[in-house]
Amino acid sequence: MIIAITGTPGVGKTTVSKLLAERLGYEYVNLRDYALENDIGEMKGDELEVEVDELAYNFERDFKGKDVVVDGHLSHFLPADIVIVLRAHPRLVGERLTERGYSKEKIGENVEAELVDVILVEALEENENVIEVDTTGKTPEEAVDEILELIEKGVKKRVGLVDWSEVYDEVIPYLRL
Repeated sequence: MIIAITGTPGVGKTTVSKLLAERLGYEYVNLRDYALENDIGEMKGDELEVEVDELAYNFERDFKGKDVVVDGHLSHFLPADIVIVLRAHPRLVGERLTERGYSKEKIGENVEAELVDVILVEALEENENVIEVDTTGKTPEEAVDEILELIEKGVKKRVGLVDWSEVYDEVIPYLRL
């Protein structure tokens, strides 16, 4: 089974993905590292720009039929059996990206993306099986427990849990206004 873990930068993808792969006994794949190792895309400054179709083609060739947890904010564009969209309060995203030294522009772009559900909408446009999980206030272990419980119950779609529209005023300092 291929499980894609996606979401805005700062929502906890890598931590949750590694823990989920470990708990399931699946291979963990960091999508950015995979692209770099396979010469897919090119570096533009600190950013890796990839052709999504090329990435998806190569990924499917290399991992079809394997048990994999793939971590990356583009993983919802890959052929996956289930896509988990991690969410986090936009203020938390802003705080985490600030700690990571992201530029003000990149912080604003990502906080806005989380605020208006960009990754969730893309995931729903690309996939049948999409599960949304809010990581706000949860440990990585609690998020993984929730994901495993949903998968074990056979849940294929769970979306609409998160609505950040009420928190807009809290995240204005992070936005590019």
